[in-house]
Amino acid sequence: MTEGNKIIVRLMNTDLKGNSPISKQLSRIKGIGQNFANAFCIRMKINPTQKVNTLPDADLKKIEAEIKDPKCLTPWFLNRQKDYDSGSDTHLSTAGLNLQLQFDQKRIQKTKTYRGLRKSVGLPVRGQRTKANFRKGKTVGVSKKKGKK
Repeated sequence: MTEGNKIIVRLMNTDLKGNSPISKQLSRIKGIGQNFANAFCIRMKINPTQKVNTLPDADLKKIEAEIKDPKCLTPWFLNRQKDYDSGSDTHLSTAGLNLQLQFDQKRIQKTKTYRGLRKSVGLPVRGQRTKANFRKGKTVGVSKKKGKK
């Protein structure tokens, strides 16, 4: 296929629709939101309304390399500011983001923080009430016996 006729473009292990704007399709990648995508396109001097299938392969590789290590954006755009382990500002996406979230959850459960204890039991962490919500998986109220009507 020629570069202008691509229906699906593969970027960062995510399928992007070729006939949609680049800023909208970048936000489909896990770890990249709409604001990050717009700012990224502006800093990389790419028209945010440009279709994905009109970008040459060299530009796609440049975009992928820059997403993995975004030096063009200010630190408050990044999703991992002042990392717990390294103390640096980084941006994670796709599988690296999932893995880091699991490590964070295991760390807070291991140190037995309030958040970690609530997380391990399956209760809400951020102060929500539990009388009516979060009742999945627990025995609740009186259940009818099957067979009687």
